[in-house]
Amino acid sequence: MRQIFNQICQWRSWLLMPFAALWLLGGLVVAGPALATAVYELPPLRSGEPTWVVDKAEVLSRLNEGSISSKLEKLQQETGYEVRLVTIHRLDYGDTAKTYTDKVFETWFPTEDAQANQVLLILDNVTNDAGIRTGAGVKSLLTDEIAESVVSETLQVPLRQGDKYNQALLDASDRLVTVLSGQPDPGPPVVTSTIQVEGTFKSAEETDTVNSAVIVVVLLVLATAIPMVTWWWYQSQ
Repeated sequence: MRQIFNQICQWRSWLLMPFAALWLLGGLVVAGPALATAVYELPPLRSGEPTWVVDKAEVLSRLNEGSISSKLEKLQQETGYEVRLVTIHRLDYGDTAKTYTDKVFETWFPTEDAQANQVLLILDNVTNDAGIRTGAGVKSLLTDEIAESVVSETLQVPLRQGDKYNQALLDASDRLVTVLSGQPDPGPPVVTSTIQVEGTFKSAEETDTVNSAVIVVVLLVLATAIPMVTWWWYQSQ
């Protein structure tokens, strides 16, 4: 009787396993998109509003967020150009950093007049991919080539060095402010190679070590051989 009861319990376990797997799969499917930052989750924004940084991914320190915001506000007051930096945690399914940036840009600034003096840079901290969108009024200073260099070089170099988000966003904002202030473009950061070519020659220390080892071996051989030769010579006499 007990054996039959155990078999029934085992069969019930096997029958429940597919339902458990479906429940877990359903949970993952529902949770996946929920982790993404949808466009509607970003705060509504209009031209001239003093919101310069939206750190949804929470990768910036308060000190650096405040420093960037101060520089971008000063730029707006002096030139009329508005730069906004946004960080998000995970893109929606099917979106790229570029398409997501376009959606946010057109949601925040729906008309050509509103878009004219705007620059929007968005960084996804899951893929470290970034997108940038500029209005027609800034392109005389911030060309498409410079804008692309900001996201693909200035922003990416610190990220490739170990996800240095604070440094990446500080560098990107500094370059954008410099260019939009009418100053010469400082260009992307210079990457220095740290590759070391291994030499085929021994160093002086290695040579001294080898020579010392040879001398010790020779002395040990002589210390062993000389007494033996002397003993055999004495016996032969």
